[in-house]
Amino acid sequence: METALTPIEFARRAKSLYSEREAVVDGDQRFSYAEFLERCDRWSTALQGLGVQKGDRVAYIAPNTHSHLEAYYAVPQIGAVLVPINYRLLPNDFEYILNHCSAKIVCVHPDYMDAVDEIRAHLESIETFVALEDSRNGWLEYEKTLLAHDPGFQKVEIKETDLITINYTSGTTARPKGVMITHRNAYMNIMGTLVHHHLTPSDRYLWTLPMFHANGWTFTWINTARGMTHVCLRKVEPALIFKLIKEENISMFCAAPTVLISIANAPDEVRADAPRGVRLFTAGAPPAAATIELVERELGWNLTHVYGLTETAPLITFCEPLPEHKELSLSERAKVKACQGVELVSSGELHVVLEDGTEVPRDGQTLGEIIVRGNVVMSGYYNDPEATSNAIKDGWFHSGDAAVVHPNGYVEIRDRFKDVIISGGENISSVELEGCLLAHPAVQEVAVVGMPHEKWGEAPHAFVVLKNNAESNEDELQGHVRNSLAHFKVPKWVSFVEDLPKTATGKVQKYVLRGRKAGISQQ
Repeated sequence: METALTPIEFARRAKSLYSEREAVVDGDQRFSYAEFLERCDRWSTALQGLGVQKGDRVAYIAPNTHSHLEAYYAVPQIGAVLVPINYRLLPNDFEYILNHCSAKIVCVHPDYMDAVDEIRAHLESIETFVALEDSRNGWLEYEKTLLAHDPGFQKVEIKETDLITINYTSGTTARPKGVMITHRNAYMNIMGTLVHHHLTPSDRYLWTLPMFHANGWTFTWINTARGMTHVCLRKVEPALIFKLIKEENISMFCAAPTVLISIANAPDEVRADAPRGVRLFTAGAPPAAATIELVERELGWNLTHVYGLTETAPLITFCEPLPEHKELSLSERAKVKACQGVELVSSGELHVVLEDGTEVPRDGQTLGEIIVRGNVVMSGYYNDPEATSNAIKDGWFHSGDAAVVHPNGYVEIRDRFKDVIISGGENISSVELEGCLLAHPAVQEVAVVGMPHEKWGEAPHAFVVLKNNAESNEDELQGHVRNSLAHFKVPKWVSFVEDLPKTATGKVQKYVLRGRKAGISQQ
């Protein structure tokens, strides 16, 4: 009686139970679950007609659109492997990924078709180029092709150990790596999220998080599992986000801390009349307690901090709210919510260990590396056994994240090990320093990196974005840190910049900042 654990099962259930409920909103287009899933089935038939077989890779380069969302059902339900690509990459990155995964078909949004045409002659395996919302010579029209096929695709046997997606990492320091996620990996992440976070068919989800990023933290399937409405957002703009939250009665969304900062600091006229009680997940980088407090105080939204990596499908911890947390002040509760928290019930084991493999004490001070094993850990990096063996050792995935464990068992990341600043033999957490600076009323965003220093080896350099119409200077911010943290942690330099370099998922690209010279861009 065993059946494979796969997110595709949620489509079958939704088709039966939620057929008349609104499934997808994309601008002026609206689809019920019956209409949405029939479109997925039609595209499955079309893909099979194009020669796609079980195990073949089908790549997508697209923002959050209904056609992109349809791929998360149409591709895997015929046993093929979806490869969602970061659309903000450069053409040579597209070329590398498409060739590395040997994609058979690539489906592209019009905004990125020129980039693909630029590298087209170098793509070794692509047999069909699909234009998702356009008509162009040499490209197959998605909508026309979809409607020309019936929904009766040929079903194939799917095992839970089969790949459902290959998700490429950002590749900021080396070539992108293809994270192999199985049907079981994704299914277990979904179930764990649903256990810890209550969702119902009345919820309406706004797609502020890129779908390509770890499969939208699996909300591409979670929303359908609960009969929720997917509201597509093609570009992250605070004014549009608030407009859709009000007009579409949004109750839930996900966002990286940098996106939250832009939302919370939107002009008063944009935030006016914003509904309170909206729930949101944040992850992608450790959020500062000041950011959490700002969102909950100013907007009245309920923020949940989760943690994971693309390699863990992606969530492995959840900052679980406990009854006693209700007794805390907003400021104290924000400090708790800044922790990464505890294991999801379905994710497997998580430990924070020293170099010798022993667990760190629960003292909130001793730094170790987060390692995990269990149902959500990837099966490896695609066509890269060396990288796989470097990441998975003795059955444990090594995250590279430096963390402490508090007496209550809650894990708190202090940094990436590569970002820990060692100054005069002392370890300085860039995350801690960033959190301190974000508590200053003039600071909107900040990133801290280590820069070479003649005396101390390296020292902290803070790159600061000020709030609109706010003023500050290096001495003032250094004094602010000196009043809160040990003096050796005070940044030696403060540069004021208009914005910070970020990835498509809102992570600050610290390697870009490290390439700048100390003291640049000061005001």
